[in-house]
Amino acid sequence: MAHEIFISYAHADNAPLAEGLEGWVDLFHERLRIRLRQLLGRDVPIWRDPKLGGNDDFSSEIFSRLSEAAILIPILTPSYLTSEWCPRELSEFCRYAEKNGGIRLRNKSRIFKVIKTYLPRQRHPQEVKDSLGYEFYAYDPTRDRAMEFSPDVKPDRDIRYWAKLEDLAWDIKIFIENLSAISPSSSASASQTVYLAETTSDLNGKRDELRRELQQRGHLVLPDKDLPLQVPALNETINDCLDRSLLAVHLIGEHYGIVPEMEAERSIVRLQYDLSGARPDASKLIRLLWMPEVLQPADPRQQAFIEELQNGMHRPKNTELLQISLEDLKTRIHDKLAVKPKPLITTNGNSASASVYLICDKADLASLQSVQDGLYDLGLEPLPPPTGSDEALISQYHKEMLLDCDAVLIHYGSANEMWLRMKLRELQKLAGYGRAKPMLAKAVYVASPQTDQKLRFKTHEAMTITNFGDFTPTALAPFVNQILQAKGANA
Repeated sequence: MAHEIFISYAHADNAPLAEGLEGWVDLFHERLRIRLRQLLGRDVPIWRDPKLGGNDDFSSEIFSRLSEAAILIPILTPSYLTSEWCPRELSEFCRYAEKNGGIRLRNKSRIFKVIKTYLPRQRHPQEVKDSLGYEFYAYDPTRDRAMEFSPDVKPDRDIRYWAKLEDLAWDIKIFIENLSAISPSSSASASQTVYLAETTSDLNGKRDELRRELQQRGHLVLPDKDLPLQVPALNETINDCLDRSLLAVHLIGEHYGIVPEMEAERSIVRLQYDLSGARPDASKLIRLLWMPEVLQPADPRQQAFIEELQNGMHRPKNTELLQISLEDLKTRIHDKLAVKPKPLITTNGNSASASVYLICDKADLASLQSVQDGLYDLGLEPLPPPTGSDEALISQYHKEMLLDCDAVLIHYGSANEMWLRMKLRELQKLAGYGRAKPMLAKAVYVASPQTDQKLRFKTHEAMTITNFGDFTPTALAPFVNQILQAKGANA
């Protein structure tokens, strides 16, 4: 099956709103193509019908493209629903997909539903009614009005548009890598499943940010499709997702949220909280409840819910209530998900001396200290990089450490990527330098400052650990686990 994306859209939605402007779909297509090229390191063919009208010959080309496509992106709008071609493209893609492995591959849908213009869910085509959607608008229920995100970059960029485009690009990237049986993260051995509860409109942006970061770290985030709005199906879907999850994260905001059909009072937010706290074996599911540091709910039902949470009513022991910054919440989540490495112990009970040679640019020596301390606390013997002004001694020390150490960690902070590639090149030449024993593990620790170049960095030469926030020892867990496994295999 070709890794080709088919964009299904109504041509009316690509009409420029004023002379001199580009069409919405034109911009979307080109930006998605560029971002996928950056994320995957190669071009992904994206096709759409560029013509304003079809004929018999052209319709056969459309169906041929649909049969080859691995992914369909329908751009839903009122015009999409009334178009002659768009519903046919959707149904034909589903028909072809069922003959080639099904609509869902590895539990991921091949249809990535983009909603450009607000449509109530009951109006979405049946084929995508339950699919996770990417809404390029903000809906105000009090006014029953939606405002589309602007794709323009002048005079100001609408950050909401770019955040949704980034979410879509990352999800497609992960799908394509899974389709190719390529791990989405070199630290996938540390990946876990997270139930990131649906929340209210005031916190949707923060939920999207958390979901994006968790997926970039290789974690599976559930629910991965829209939740049903009827209670029996809703409860079944939530419980199924919770059964597969290690951690449940609930974001509690100022609004009470939607009350589903056949439910007298509880909102979807409240239902998810109640179901995650009522697991048959609650100790196996860790729960994090998060609220903004400043919270002023207007709805008395939400006020009562918040007071109940703050007073600790019906809160199991495995539940933490947090009113901290979003960045601190991310750190807490990563700490909970990290695989805790066991201390390195030899048969005689003494600490093993697996050594890790640390390589960094001079400008990063100060920030490297926390990494060095973290490795030591985890039972490893960190070998610091050379310092001083004697170039001959520095070169000799560097060569000896590469020949004698058990593992290598390159700290990629202030240096440029050329410096990093040179260090990786040295690792490829170790046998030529005279190293006889295999390296237990090699890693690149990608640290701040965050840059586009670092976000795009990937290599098969070493494990990649990306952490632009404050250092925590758990960030090194995948690297330490690899050393443990290799050491055990060589014992």
